[in-house]
Amino acid sequence: MNKRLFVQTYGCQMNVYDSNKIFELLNNSHKYQATNNEKEADLLIMNTCSIREKAQEKVFSELGRWRKLKEKNKNIIIGVGGCVAAQEAEHIKTRAPFVDVVFGPQTIHHLPQMITQIYKNEIPKPNVEFKPIEKFDNLPLPGKTGPSAFVSIMEGCSKFCSFCIVPYTRGQEVSRSFDDIILEVHELVKLGAKEIHLLGQNVNGYNVNMSGTDTNVNLALLIRYLSEINGVERIRFTTSHPAEFDHSLIDAYRDIKKLPNYLHLPVQSGSNRILELMKRGYTHETYRDIISKLRKARPGISISSDFIIGYPGETEEEFMETYNLIKDLNIDYSFSFIYSKRPGTPASLIEDNVTIEEKKRRLSRIQGLINLQAHAISESMIGTEQTILVTGTSKKSDQQLTGKTENNRSLNFDGTSELIGQMVKVKVLSASLNSLQGEII
Repeated sequence: MNKRLFVQTYGCQMNVYDSNKIFELLNNSHKYQATNNEKEADLLIMNTCSIREKAQEKVFSELGRWRKLKEKNKNIIIGVGGCVAAQEAEHIKTRAPFVDVVFGPQTIHHLPQMITQIYKNEIPKPNVEFKPIEKFDNLPLPGKTGPSAFVSIMEGCSKFCSFCIVPYTRGQEVSRSFDDIILEVHELVKLGAKEIHLLGQNVNGYNVNMSGTDTNVNLALLIRYLSEINGVERIRFTTSHPAEFDHSLIDAYRDIKKLPNYLHLPVQSGSNRILELMKRGYTHETYRDIISKLRKARPGISISSDFIIGYPGETEEEFMETYNLIKDLNIDYSFSFIYSKRPGTPASLIEDNVTIEEKKRRLSRIQGLINLQAHAISESMIGTEQTILVTGTSKKSDQQLTGKTENNRSLNFDGTSELIGQMVKVKVLSASLNSLQGEII
């Protein structure tokens, strides 16, 4: 009888990538089959994220539910991985002793060995070491994929922004070898992937020497090589840092049509004083200049960003600088949220003197403005022809197909299932707040 694996994934796309690799590792080593029903699983794994407020409490709340499953079946194995595990390894074992396996983001390749130890009635020690190169060297090649596939090209971050826990949970920046990335992309294309989404905590910090040469490969050059692979139709990347967004990437947008008319570039604030407190390493003028040059290289490019609202000490005037930046640059989409302390970060030591009521008011204004701008952009697309990668059926109706436009909007249309995985042209007929409706050409 096949053993069944349930993986609960929280957080960023890097965690989604890691969760897929966890399944591939355990399928190869122990023949685990994936299940979407945690109640029928033999192995439950939680891949955690520590970015959001009260992340640790959410983990322990979920573990409380899983404990009840284990009380009914003592043979169930429970594992906790990801960034919360890296932060709280010993605390997890103390507070939730029924957890069998604790592992960090850089040690998922040790999971097969840890599961084998449990089968032998041994207790595996928590493993949260920072060895990203070892991890990359031991990850299996993909065994399956969808039309759009993630590829991790680097791990960690060396920026140490004052509000961010990532450097402490994933370590400092380490880039994956050029050859490994090219090999993985070739394998994904063979399996049917047409869109490659490059991942890294600071993805435009990617920097390696091509093996056997003196050629230095940065993100822009990597994209140029990937764009030449037959079968790669579109290339996306997440997440960039403005301090390392250089001319080579702007030139890539000018030259490479497989880079879509979309960029996610987190700015966090429009106030230079707040940016300095955040230790972001750039000014709002620098950010505006990047967007200006991008729009000259690629007219019509859609920009999304991240914003932290109500950072300690943020005044109404400084908030308005953020508001005006969003308005001036016509930001299309955002991941915006109110500031909350992350234990262990420098910002957590600063007095948080902005009330929660004020943070919520400011956040509502920001999100309202971005929604207005995004809807106007969507409406401007009515009547245009969009090339999309068909990824499956629509969430609204099984009778419709869906895919993403270049500027990352869901476009739904009538079509048959053999179109899934294909690039097709669709005319936009109408626009709502969250999606577009069209007809295939």
